[in-house]
Amino acid sequence: MAEKTLFSIIESPAHPDFSALYKQLGIRDIRLNSIRKANAELKKQIPDIVVAEFIYGYGSNYSGVHISNLDVFLVTLLKYKATARVIVMVDKSERQYVDKLNEIYPIAAVLQQPVQRAQMQALLTENSME
Repeated sequence: MAEKTLFSIIESPAHPDFSALYKQLGIRDIRLNSIRKANAELKKQIPDIVVAEFIYGYGSNYSGVHISNLDVFLVTLLKYKATARVIVMVDKSERQYVDKLNEIYPIAAVLQQPVQRAQMQALLTENSME
């Protein structure tokens, strides 16, 4: 089985560090600290898995046009005809807004912060990941 590639898009200190888990599962982890860098990396390679935090755009940061920090990245994934499994981590207060992202790109899983290692491991080892 070929090694899977995972993009960890880390935009806040709330993003848990699962790098040891990814290594244990034989997944190559590419850590990116912004959506801009994630979009640039897409030009070089397409990930099998994306793990990112959902940050709702309350107006000022995303000009009211976008739902969240992930919109542009998800549209870019579509542009490259990617089939990456997207796992989104979200604060409880913003959970209600995540479902709108499914209109842009199918979200494989939504995990409420704080995310535990066992939750992530279960998602990464389930049959659909094979």
